[in-house]
Parts: sequence; C-alpha cells; structure tokens
Amino acid sequence: MNQATFSLATLAPAMPEMVLLVLVSIILIADLFFKEHERHLTYWLTLVSLVGTAVLTFVTFGRPTVVTFQGMFVADPLSQMLKVATLLSVAATLVLGRSYLEIRGMLTAEFLCLALFGTLGMLVMISAHHFITLYLGLELMALSQYAMVALQRDSARATEAAMKYFVLGAISSGLLLYGMSMIYGGTGSLELTRIAFSIEHGNARNTLALFGLVFVVAGLAFKLGAAPFHMWIPDVYHGAATPTTLIIGAAPKLAAFAFTMRLLASGLQAMSADWQQMLVILAIASMAVGNIIAIAQANLKRMLAYSTISHMGFLVLGILAGSDNGYSSSLFYVIAYTIMTLGSFGMVLLLSRAGFEAENIDDFKGLNQRSKWFAFVMLVLMFSLSGLPPTVGFFAKLFVLQAALEAGYTWLVVVAVLLSVIGAFYYLRIVKVMYMDAPAGEITFEPRADARWVLSATAVAVLVLGLFPARLMDLCARAVTASL
Repeated sequence: MNQATFSLATLAPAMPEMVLLVLVSIILIADLFFKEHERHLTYWLTLVSLVGTAVLTFVTFGRPTVVTFQGMFVADPLSQMLKVATLLSVAATLVLGRSYLEIRGMLTAEFLCLALFGTLGMLVMISAHHFITLYLGLELMALSQYAMVALQRDSARATEAAMKYFVLGAISSGLLLYGMSMIYGGTGSLELTRIAFSIEHGNARNTLALFGLVFVVAGLAFKLGAAPFHMWIPDVYHGAATPTTLIIGAAPKLAAFAFTMRLLASGLQAMSADWQQMLVILAIASMAVGNIIAIAQANLKRMLAYSTISHMGFLVLGILAGSDNGYSSSLFYVIAYTIMTLGSFGMVLLLSRAGFEAENIDDFKGLNQRSKWFAFVMLVLMFSLSGLPPTVGFFAKLFVLQAALEAGYTWLVVVAVLLSVIGAFYYLRIVKVMYMDAPAGEITFEPRADARWVLSATAVAVLVLGLFPARLMDLCARAVTASL
C-alpha cells in the first residue's frame, strides 16, 4: 500500500481550501473575545476571508492541471474559475444581506461561519476528483445550509422549510451514495479517471454501472433543482430568510455544475448515450414545470424558485450535448445565472425593512416613481432572466440552444424556445407592475451604500456581458478544454 506523502507541491493545489478553513477557525475563536458593539468585526473578517481567498485562487488561474492527494483532488482552470466566482458570489450575498440580517438579529458569528463552511464545501466539490471527495464536499455544504435555514428559530415557516430541506436532502444524498457504491461495484474504483478507463476499455460490469448511473443522475438532479426532483426549492426559497435563500440559490449552482461535470463529463463520459437520455427528460420537465407554474405565483421568492427550476433545464441542455461547446455554453450559463440571481434577490433585500418582507410582486408596484435607477436595475435583470437582448441572459440561452442543435436535438430546441416564450410572461409582469401601476404602499430603500453599489454592479455586468459576451465565452471554452 502506498504511503501518503505531504509536501508543499502536494498541498499547494488545495491552498485556497486550507486558507479558508484556517480563517473560519480564527473567526470562530476571535468572535468569542468581541464585545457586543464589536460584532461587526466578525462580518468584516468574513468578507476579507472570502475576497482574500478569491484573490489567492485568481493568482493560480491559468496554471496547468494538477491532481494531488493520491488522485482525490484536482486543480485545473475549470475549478479555478468556478472557485473565484463562488467566493465572490458569497461575498456579494453577505454585502447585500447585511442590513436585513442586522435588523433581524441574524448577523451573528454562527450565520457567518456557517456561510464560510458551506463555501468551503463548495470549493471541495469543485475540485473533487474522487467519489469520496465529492461526497464530503457535498455534505459539508448541505449540512451548513440546513442549519442556516433553521437559524431563524422564531419563524415557523423557516423551521418547516429547514425540516423539508433536511429530509429531502438526506434522501437525495442516500440516492447519490447508493449510485456511487453501485458504480464502484461495476468498475472497481472510486477515482473518476479510473472509472472512465474501466468503462472505456470494457472492464466494467455495464449493467451494475448503468443502475448506479440512474441513482447518480437522480441525486445530481436534486442538487441542481431540476424537475421532477424540484419539490424542495419553492418551500425552502420561500421559508428561509432572504439572504439564506440567496446563499442557497446562487453560489451552490456553480458547485453543482462542477459536481455534474466531474461525474458525467469526466468519469462517465463513456456512458454518455445513457445519461443523455435521462438529461433530456430532466430538461423538458424542468423547463415545463418551472415556466408554467411560475405564472401562478404572487410571491416573488416562489416565482424566482420556479424560475430557477426552468433555468436548470436550460443548463442541462448544454450538458446533454456532450461536447466541449456544450460544456462551455453551460459554464457560461451558470455564471450568468448566478449574477442574475444575486441581482434579483438583492432587489428583494433592498426593499425589505424591519417588520416588512418585500417578497410579493405587489410590493414592487410603482417602483419607478420612487427610484428610476433601481426600477431600471430590476428591468434589466428581468429582461436577462427572460432571455431578451441585449442582456447576458439572451446569449446564455442562445449558446446552450446552439450546442443542443449541433448535437442533433432540434425538436428539443423548439420545445425549449416555446417554453421560454411562456416564461417571458411572468418576468415582464414585474416590469409592468413597476412602471405602470401606482404604489401599493410606502417604498423605502436599504440605506447602505455598499449594498447599492453591489446591486448596481450586477445590472451593469448583465448589460456589459450581454453586449460583449465573446470574452467570457472564450474564457469558459479555454477552461473546459484545458480541464476535460
């Protein structure tokens, strides 16, 4: 048996994860010594930890692929790109949600450290090269998020959401673990490279591996929030505090995408003919369920939850194409979706105040009369989510549809376009409410300048990337080509 050896060269690829773990441990201890009026220092230490780790990861961008820890961990351009996006997304979430959390007494070391531990789990998932590493990262992220939803102990809605999330999450983790064990039985390995080698060279027990694939895809669909494994999303999005909803809805999608790519595109690429059929069903079901049910929603958080389901259907379109173009298109899509989600829930946070949750569509009535700029920000975000030019959402959908068309799924592209047209209705309804209806009540804004700047930056990014998408698409293509 080989003895594990640890040297600087072995540890260097995992430096961002180790640094973040050390920093969150320091924050946990340091908070014990802060007086009540110094609690804001914990928040700033958390932000510095996230941004500092993002800078550390960015410095390594472009370095060649390195597999370390005896094949369990990989550092490649894809993981570096997704880690930077994940860290900045969580940092932006905390900036947007600071006032909301302070007013409700939730900006505590417990909340912030759970956010950091969840982020650490995402980073591990993104760089996992082994089933055990994938599962450890997944559970670290999931357990942190269960606790974050349940932290609002005086809210029956949040408690119910946490219970549903925990129970359904445990079931999906069990499905995933069972599928992984069956793939191990069929291929004799837990390392993705060896699994791929075994299947490609006919050394695997194909029937057992195929049954394992079914369970793995079911587990992946739950983590992505794709129908018919979507039942947790509306209740959790609605029940959780809005900053928690944003932490669950934005950055984890980046990690779930990496999770899917590692398993399907790297480890099980030789079985693509089998998992593509499953993904076709997931894509159609997600786009249909998400876009049709969202029309009936009056609550904005529930509407955005069903919107998430439909967007995961479009994300799956690029993956099921099974080509580098499809994978890079999906990477572009998930990054664009993360920016749009940050902005959309950021608007809910902006309008929320003490004793008032601005989570109903009617709460946005007459927003243009109160602030033309933030009404324009919301308009840009809704246009992007619906896939209208000149926003990044248009090109995100265009790229995945082109990839699916090149792979021969013409009928599926037609269905996706029709469902996207249906989906445009509920996004444009919000625009109509903001610009054409009279205010239903008092509209106040979150006063912090940093939150306003971050929220404005999301709208600017949506427009800039929509006008100049080639640079980001080229970066995505290079990351996928160098990593797979």
